[in-house]
Parts: sequence; structure tokens; C-alpha cells
Amino acid sequence: MNQSIRTLRELAKTYYAYAQEDRHQEKLKLHQSVNDLNAIRPVVLLDEIPWVEMNMNHELTLVCEDPVLRACEDYLRKKIFQYKYFPGDMVLKPYLPIHKIIVEGDFGIRVQEDIIETEQGNHIVSHEYHDQLATDEDVENITLPEITYNQQETMRRYQLVGDVLGDIIPIKIKGRDHMSVVTWDDISRYRGVTPLLMDLLDRPEHSHKILRKLTDIARHKLERYEELGLFDTDPLSLHCTPIVNSTLKPHEEEGNVTRKNIWGRGAAQILASVSGVMRDEFDISYMQETVGQCGLVYYGCCEPLDKMIDVVEKIHNLRKISITPWADVDIAAEAIGSQYVLSSKPNPSSVAVPILNEDGLRKELKRILNAGKRNGCHMDIVLKDISTTSHNPQNIIRWEQIAMEMVQNY
Repeated sequence: MNQSIRTLRELAKTYYAYAQEDRHQEKLKLHQSVNDLNAIRPVVLLDEIPWVEMNMNHELTLVCEDPVLRACEDYLRKKIFQYKYFPGDMVLKPYLPIHKIIVEGDFGIRVQEDIIETEQGNHIVSHEYHDQLATDEDVENITLPEITYNQQETMRRYQLVGDVLGDIIPIKIKGRDHMSVVTWDDISRYRGVTPLLMDLLDRPEHSHKILRKLTDIARHKLERYEELGLFDTDPLSLHCTPIVNSTLKPHEEEGNVTRKNIWGRGAAQILASVSGVMRDEFDISYMQETVGQCGLVYYGCCEPLDKMIDVVEKIHNLRKISITPWADVDIAAEAIGSQYVLSSKPNPSSVAVPILNEDGLRKELKRILNAGKRNGCHMDIVLKDISTTSHNPQNIIRWEQIAMEMVQNY
């Protein structure tokens, strides 16, 4: 047994010991209470971490060379690191997941872009996209992709990881526990922002043609995932927010897990500046055909939805709405009340400075918590979209400490 394998095994032992701690059952109850609209207190999570800035004492330095084992090592190191330094209300699963390998074929267009990197190894880069859908002829090139499950490669990885770590931690093959449809994010990458927004006014029929094609692809994916048995019912988080609940029961019937057993997630960030009428026409109406078919729905990302709750709640099975730093949390909380989960996203710029402004952070979190309490909201508070901490991990560590102190006194 070489040194890298010994290191990986020690990481697995550490992770599994953490995952066995009693606190996780209490955290799961907390997560479930929020998503069941019977909140004990707000849940605090941190995600989308700038890991390139986090490597204190080489705790995140990878040593495995095999790509599958290296991915497992990366997963274990990051989970252990976060659990040690800024866990919030995170839950560690008592197993190591091997995800089913889903192969999605070409559907007629590809992203074409220019990229500017500001820091080597940082996945946060600047993009300039080239318009691939400028004409109706371009849109007609879009076709339904072939979707397959590479079971052979999935089993190879499962066997490899099991041989190395299976005597330490359970290894489980896992499918998708949610379906994400963010059509306008995709269109932004295929077109660029300016032509996309101009065509909403100048050529709305062209925009609808694009939406029809991409919505048909999303529906096709839903159907194929069901047919191939690619969905799973062991949810923990969806795009950084907790999704444990008692509404979606574990699948116990014959046959594959269906869309009714899982969460759906939709968003249309690029429509941040359009009216509610346009959001309804160009996004919500299409969402009904995809995520609206799922058992529960989480809608929104970075777009302000505080004045559009009446539009968003048209989505079938809506359970959670994202309220970002660009939204007015007081207006949002009043509109949401206790009907849905308010998923609050504090401003990540608070940790992007050399030294955290603790007074400013407390003021921001106090406003969020007061808005929720005043309106009887069920809330989670998620720090995400963290592009940088000015290379000061202590900012995130201290952010977590302050947030946990405040919600525990909620």
C-alpha cells in the first residue's frame, strides 16, 4: 500500500468518524423542520467556497494520482475542512457517494466564448459569449440529445473505491436527487447578455422559439432520467440550500424513482430587470412543464424576487424561494410569510475584504432575522457565491461563528 492510499484511508476514517456524530441527527431534524414549514430556527449553510484560497497548513493539498481516487480525496478533504472550521448546520452523509455517470450527447450547439483568468487555479473567470442563436435557422439546429447511463464505468469506479475504502466507510452508488432547469442561464451562455435582452423586446417570437426548443430538451431529460433509473431519493441539499423534508417520501414502489419523488429547481437570473409579466411569459409558464412536474420546487438564484412572489408562486408544488442581497428582505418576508421557505442569501461581499466588518455583518443578519420573525417565515440563511475572501479564510470562519450565534438566539 503506497503512501497516497494510506493518506486517503486516514481521511476516510476521519470523515466517517465525524459523520457518525449524534449532532447530524439533530441537524437533519432542523433542516426538515424548515422545509416542512414548521421551523425550529433558521438553518445556516455555507457553500460555493473559494477553495483556492482555503489551503491552510496544506490541509487541502491532494496526493492521489488516480483521477477517481483523487476526486474522492478532494471530496473528503473539503468536507473535513469545512466541518472543522465553518460547519454551520451542515450534515455529513455516513457514506461516500459514487455518482451514476450520465452521458448527454450533443444537441446542435456549443458554447463559444473568450475567457479571462485573474488567478491560476481559480474557477471564477470572466466570460464573453458569442451568439450561437442569432437566427431562426440557428434555433432549428437544436435537437434532442441522446442520454445514456454508463453503468460499466460507474461500476468500475464503485469497485475501485470499494477496494480501497470499503472496509472503512460504506460506498454507495447515487443518482440525481433533484432536477435543475435554468434555461435562461443556458441561453446566456449560448448568446451573451445583450442580444438576449434586446430580443425580449425586439423579437419576442424568436425568444419563444429558443425557449420551446430548450424546454423540450429539459422535458426529454426528465423522461429519460426516469426511464434509465437515474433519479434518487436521498436529498440533502439543492444548490446550496437544505432540502430534507417529510413531504417527499422514500421511494418504496416497484420501478424507478420519478419526478414526483424529487425536488425541482428553476431560476432565471438574467431576467432580473424585467417585469413580472415578462418573467411569467418567458420563464414561469415554461417552468410548469419541467420543474413544476416535480414533487417540490425551489425557485430563484441571484435575481431579486421580492416584488414577484405572486408570479413565482404560480409554479406547481413551490416550496422555497431564493431571496438575494439584491432583494428587499422586508418586502419579501411580508409577501412569503409562512406559505413557503424563504431562502435568504446574505451578501458575500462581506467576506471579500481584508478584514471582516463584524458590526456590518451583524446588522445585515439582524435585519434578515427580524424580517423573518416578524412575518412568521420559515428560513434558511446561505452564504454562497463567494468569489474571494481576500485570501483570508478567517473571514468565512468568523462569518459562520457570528451567524450561528445569532440564529441560536433567534
